[in-house]
Amino acid sequence: MKRYILRSMMFVPGNNEKLLRSASRSNADALILDLEDSVINDSKQEARNTIKKILPEGIFEKFHIFIRLNDRDSGFLERDISELMLEEVTGFVFPKSYGKDDILFFENILEKYEAQKGFNNGEFKIIPLIETASAVLHAEEICRASKRIIAVAYGSEDFCADIQGIHDKEGRSLLVPRALIVMAARATDVIPIDTLHVNVHDLEDLEDNLKLARTLGFEGMLLLHPKEIKLAHKYFTPTQKEVEEAREMLRLTEESKKKNIRVAIINGTFIGPPMVRIAKKIIERDKLIKEWEKHPPS
Repeated sequence: MKRYILRSMMFVPGNNEKLLRSASRSNADALILDLEDSVINDSKQEARNTIKKILPEGIFEKFHIFIRLNDRDSGFLERDISELMLEEVTGFVFPKSYGKDDILFFENILEKYEAQKGFNNGEFKIIPLIETASAVLHAEEICRASKRIIAVAYGSEDFCADIQGIHDKEGRSLLVPRALIVMAARATDVIPIDTLHVNVHDLEDLEDNLKLARTLGFEGMLLLHPKEIKLAHKYFTPTQKEVEEAREMLRLTEESKKKNIRVAIINGTFIGPPMVRIAKKIIERDKLIKEWEKHPPS
């Protein structure tokens, strides 16, 4: 299965050509061209037309491009797909994914339009947005619902509204759902993407959130502004020290095997199988990121 690098997934309003062109000069890993929350109903078609106009220009070739669609009950979903299933698009961010049935419903629409437009079946990927209590409780089921799903993303503002909770500065209401979403994603081998940081000007608070996100096991974050990208990449990219320690861990493990010693030791710590697995993943991720930065999609 192809592994995607999605450290930074930045939203851009689909009807704002100026912001779309500005986003093309950023170094985000992925852009989410938005048809939903940032676009009022009267501007939905303007957004579709703007995206269709700008994508063929080739200014987004270095990004993964996703379209955030309108939800299943909006009355706009199928039109969004029919107009924006384009070769420049990697896939779709599917909002309000309550459970498996929503994903299957969505997948059927994708299959229909792939066939109509001559794309391979399964060409377009899915990133479900987990935005409700039901979605959090069914997160693993959602992740397993389709082979198209490459990542799952958390939408905390809608979630807090749904549970009638409070999104406080400490993020206490978000901790359990964030952990559950990571576990669901890791159990099904899809990428967990953390919720956006609403106050884009408070980079200190963003950094605190990124530290926690990395600790919880997230692999990327939804973003609202280019100024957030640098920090997101910092926390979702292995450091040189981490890579060197991982390589040394594997070297010592192999050396111990050759000497018929069961357990290796690094800096006074026993190197057990879980540490070896983590070391291998660090090295693999470092390699994938370096390849991605040299050769983004074209």
